[in-house]
Amino acid sequence: MRIALYEPEIAGNVGAVLRLGACLGAQVDLIEPMGFAWDDKRVRRTAMDYIDHVTVVRHASFDAFRATCAGQRLLLFTTKGSQSAYEFAFRSDDVLLFGKESAGVPAAIAETCNARLLIPIRPEVRSMNLATSAALALGEAMRQTGTLP
Repeated sequence: MRIALYEPEIAGNVGAVLRLGACLGAQVDLIEPMGFAWDDKRVRRTAMDYIDHVTVVRHASFDAFRATCAGQRLLLFTTKGSQSAYEFAFRSDDVLLFGKESAGVPAAIAETCNARLLIPIRPEVRSMNLATSAALALGEAMRQTGTLP
C-alpha cells in the first residue's frame, strides 16, 4: 500500500506522514512541487530517524507519478468525497492520494481517480489535518486488508 501526497505545502505534515509510512510499512510518494524546500536537514528534523525506515519516492509531476500506478487503484481522500472510507472495500495494493493542505487536488486530477473517499467528520468543521487523515485512512485500509504489522 502507498500514500501519495499531491503538492504538499507543510514540511511538518510530510514528516508526520513519513513517520506513519515507516511505522506501518507504506511507501510515501511525494508529487512536486512542494511548498517548502526539500533538504536533508529539514526532512530529518520533521521525520526524525524514521526517514531511514520508509521508502520515499519523489515525482516531478502528477503525470510522472500516475505512470507508476499501473494496475493499482488511485483512491482520492477529499472533503468532496462521495463515499465513506469506512464503507469502502480496500485492496492491499491501493494508492491513497491526499491533496495539498490549502486546496486539495484540481478537478482534472480528481476525475482520474478510481474513487473519491471521505473521512466522516462533524458538519460544523471544515476538514481534518493532512497527516491525521492519512493515518486514519491507512489504518482502516490496512485493517481491512489484514496488512497491519
